[in-house]
Amino acid sequence: MSAKTANVIARVEPQIKEQAETIMAQLGVPASVVINMLYKQIIMTGSIPFNLSIPKEPLARDEMTDEEFNAMMQRGIDEAKAGKVWPVDEVFEKLRKELQP
Repeated sequence: MSAKTANVIARVEPQIKEQAETIMAQLGVPASVVINMLYKQIIMTGSIPFNLSIPKEPLARDEMTDEEFNAMMQRGIDEAKAGKVWPVDEVFEKLRKELQP
């Protein structure tokens, strides 16, 4: 009989682990589910499912000019008005269904 799970062991910087786990706890998603989702995306896309280049836009508000921040916020508003959004409960329900054994 084959095992239904396998272990993944990774070394992570303590502060990075703490920050990520705080966010995952707020979302109600355990680290094992996030790792499983990442692995599934790698399999589905045949690649790492996010950009590994140096971002052109600043990552933090204090690194942006007011103009850059306002432009970023306007893009978000425009996308929301265009319907390029999904309710969070629907997104997590879909993920839960996909992760069911």
